[in-house]
Amino acid sequence: MTRASELPVVFIGPMGSGKSRIGRKVAAALGVPFIDTDSVVVAGHGAISDIFDRDGEERFRELEREAVAQSLGEPAVVSLGGGAVLDPRTQEDLRGTTVVLLTVTAEAVAKRIQGGKRPLIADDGVAAWERILDERRPLYEELATVTFDTSTGSLTELAADIVTWLKEDK
Repeated sequence: MTRASELPVVFIGPMGSGKSRIGRKVAAALGVPFIDTDSVVVAGHGAISDIFDRDGEERFRELEREAVAQSLGEPAVVSLGGGAVLDPRTQEDLRGTTVVLLTVTAEAVAKRIQGGKRPLIADDGVAAWERILDERRPLYEELATVTFDTSTGSLTELAADIVTWLKEDK
């Protein structure tokens, strides 16, 4: 049995690490659906920045948890928002699941997060990103089955490396 046959395969990591872009490529290569939980929230409730402004982070986290719980029941590649792992129920749901942690350096992520609509780093950019990563890193590492760094190289090649790893026999 290969890891790829054990769905869902879940991508976690800090914002800007490439979870959605790489996850989409991996899903296509495996011939399975791709679900981005942030996109699920946006489709049902509007832009994340608007949810933060209108209802606050706590409400966003509730909506995110609903999207995560629903998505983890699907035979798919699932990309979680960077903070989804903060919820203890999500942590429990991820145990025993194939979890791919994507990491990225602050230098590499700086270009990726410029001009974005990311409410948690809107005022402080990379410094806020680093602070958030430092807080979440222990959870990411605890939950990860495997880790890939996205700081350099082609995302297409990285996705191929992940697919190869997923297809290896356990």
